[in-house]
This record gives sequence, structure tokens and C-alpha cells, in this order.
Amino acid sequence: MIDTHAHLTFPDYAGRIDEILEHAASAGVTGVITIATTTVDSHDALRVAKEYDNVWCTAGVHPLYADKEPHDWNAIREIAKHEKCVAWGELGLDNKHSRPVRSIQDPVLATHLAFIESCKANDGIDLPIVIHCREAFDDLLPILRETTLDPSRFVFHCFTGNTDDVRAVLDFGAMVSFTGVVTYKNAKEVAEAAKLVPDDRIMVETDSPFLAPDPKRGTRPCVPGYARYTAQFLAALRNTPFEKFHDQIDANTEAFFGIKVPKPAPEIIANPCTC
Repeated sequence: MIDTHAHLTFPDYAGRIDEILEHAASAGVTGVITIATTTVDSHDALRVAKEYDNVWCTAGVHPLYADKEPHDWNAIREIAKHEKCVAWGELGLDNKHSRPVRSIQDPVLATHLAFIESCKANDGIDLPIVIHCREAFDDLLPILRETTLDPSRFVFHCFTGNTDDVRAVLDFGAMVSFTGVVTYKNAKEVAEAAKLVPDDRIMVETDSPFLAPDPKRGTRPCVPGYARYTAQFLAALRNTPFEKFHDQIDANTEAFFGIKVPKPAPEIIANPCTC
């Protein structure tokens, strides 16, 4: 498997990416998609992706960085043209945090979505979209429905909603991705939601450096190798043999992001995570 959502450009990993990727490989996590948050971060993410064969990147403006102007959309377009850039984002809405306020988030989201539509129509850039949605499903889903973008090309990353929220996302047509939050004893509603996601609509991530799964909860930074724990938890939760679940999330990742997931040695897949 790969970690479909991490932030390798964050200071937590400065000078440590080789070590982080080696640790991940030992757990059967053979690659990482490093997710952009700003224009500058999009450049940094592409730089990392170009340095490592098994790292890919995204380009976009995170809602919690909507106030970090200027947003250079032309630069983001050029990054998105690179073969190592495999998605837009992350973008969306966040009602959990008080800053930046929605009056800043909303116009950046509107511009971002219109920009993606323009890139597809005028430049032939047809990338999937990584969505950040914190306590904002009722606000965000109607906005996404108003676009011309294919719902199946969205993934709601770091899903932390309940069963009603996941049903709404699935009815919309998007993919759903889970972090270590699903393993937490105080997040039973997230685990119940994870049971409802069809086999071909689920992915796994860490959102490193945040949200380390049990039994590593509280570890900072979380690292991509910990995606193995979340995958094992989800396989057990869904009463699916780990090898079968592993193959399924690889197939989903390859289909959604258009990449080939590097395969670990069979003994690494079969053995429980000791990372």
C-alpha cells in the first residue's frame, strides 16, 4: 500500500525523508503522496516528489491556509502539469477551526474549483481532487454539486464524520479515506461510518505528521509507515482478510490517482505491523 495523504514538506521531516521512507517500506508502505497546502508548499511538494521514485504530490490551497496570500494559480497550474503531480488539493472547508473565517475560506474555495474546471477545459489537466471537510458536509457538498466536476474524482480525506455524513458523501459519489482517527476508542462513529463504505470506494492515509493511529496515538510526528496500523484495523473492522483488503486499497489507489503502487515483499504484507 501507499500512504495516500501525508505532508512530507512539513518541518517535522526536515532532513529525515530517506529515513521516513525506509521505515515505511519496512511496514509494507511502499510510497507516499505528499499533499500541498499553499502555492509555496506545492512547489516544495513537487521538489520532493521529483527526488523520490515512490513519492507523488498534489497542488492546491488548503482551507486553513486560505489567508496565506498570494495564491499563484498560474504556478499551481504549471505544477499540476508535471507527471509526478497526481491530484489537486487539498481544498475544501473547515468549520472546526475558528481561523481563517469562512468569509476568507469561501471565496478561495470558489476560485479553486473554477480554476480546476478551467484547467480541465482549457489545458486538458484532468486530475482527481483531495477534499478537506471538517464539520462542513452540509455546506460543502452542495457547492461541489454545483460544479461540472465528476463526483467520482473527489476523495474526502481524513473522514471524521458519522454514518449520516458518510452516506451523504457516498450518495454524492466520492471516495472516502481514513486516518488513524478511525482506530481511536473515542471515535466509534467514525468506525461505524467506515463499515458502510463500499470496497471500491475506500482508501487509507496517515495525514502525517498528525493523527497517529493506535497503538501509536500521541506520537508526533506520525509517519507514513503507520498507515499499516490503520489498514489492519479497517480490515478487521470490515471482517476482511488483511491481504484481500491490502489488494483492494491498492487497486483503489491506482485507479483514483493513476499511479502504480510499488509492491512490498510478500512476507512484509503477511506479517503484522511491528513498525
